[in-house]
Amino acid sequence: MADAGEEVKIESDLNDEIIVGQIITGQKDLFRLLVRRHEKAVYAMGLSFFSNSEDASDFTQDVFLKTYRNLGGFEGRSRFSTWLYRIAYNTAINEVNRRKEYHSLAEEDMNKLICNGETPERLMLRKTARDAVNAAVKELPQRYGICVDLFFFFDRSYQEIETITGIPVNTVKSHVFRAKTLLRDKLKILSDE
Repeated sequence: MADAGEEVKIESDLNDEIIVGQIITGQKDLFRLLVRRHEKAVYAMGLSFFSNSEDASDFTQDVFLKTYRNLGGFEGRSRFSTWLYRIAYNTAINEVNRRKEYHSLAEEDMNKLICNGETPERLMLRKTARDAVNAAVKELPQRYGICVDLFFFFDRSYQEIETITGIPVNTVKSHVFRAKTLLRDKLKILSDE
């Protein structure tokens, strides 16, 4: 019989697809492993779509409830995380369309850049740069912002973004390229000022 430490190691060695198969065959308690593995990423996606942590938490719970209910529909044609992100993306888009809001993860990540022990001048330069990037990202059309977030902040491939959003892969590439161009141009104008 395995002790608790060995049991956790065995469970952590299982890939998501195997865990899904075991859940479907009756080991429902294993769903907690999928939640534990992916809740930070789903929560981060929630933050990119909603303006506060409470809404992102509600979103995360909603996504995992939908995922659990639809687990039998997972066919294994993509990674589980891609399928999960598709559910999360559709849930977020439906809620955004209802609320008409979108918030890029760039703002959240840029807030983490301020380091302790820097001079006030350096902190002011860093804050100015952060504010400029945030403003530029906020000015991107929503379709670009979503692709940029998934590509840069969620480290998803163009193929995975296509699967998640339903946007054709060449359009995703185009959106990311155009977004980078718009950001570069906007930031250049700001630096020239």
